[in-house]
Amino acid sequence: QVQFVESGGDLVQPGGSLRLSCAASGFAFSGFVMRWYRQASGHEREVVATIATNGTGTYADSVKGRFTISRDNAKNTVYLQMNNLKPEDTAVYYCQAPFFDKHWGQGTQVTVSS
Repeated sequence: QVQFVESGGDLVQPGGSLRLSCAASGFAFSGFVMRWYRQASGHEREVVATIATNGTGTYADSVKGRFTISRDNAKNTVYLQMNNLKPEDTAVYYCQAPFFDKHWGQGTQVTVSS
């Protein structure tokens, strides 16, 4: 069964950093593109970052230069390093392999506030 379990969210001050983790299971992780999404209250879910099977990352303009996506295929885990956090980064963050678009984890809450 395909599963995604996100962790690492927290309350952080503007300018701070967090590292999110997502443990995936139920499929051959190394062979699939992985993606981080976020959904702020009252807004639609949006793509934050995508990592290809070769490790190449692409980013939404709003996070470019501040966030870094990475993967550890030995641990079936994808990460999102978030630096210089801003209040507008506040959201629930989800990871997913787009191929399995019907499967979602519970997400992890990131709150950026002073």
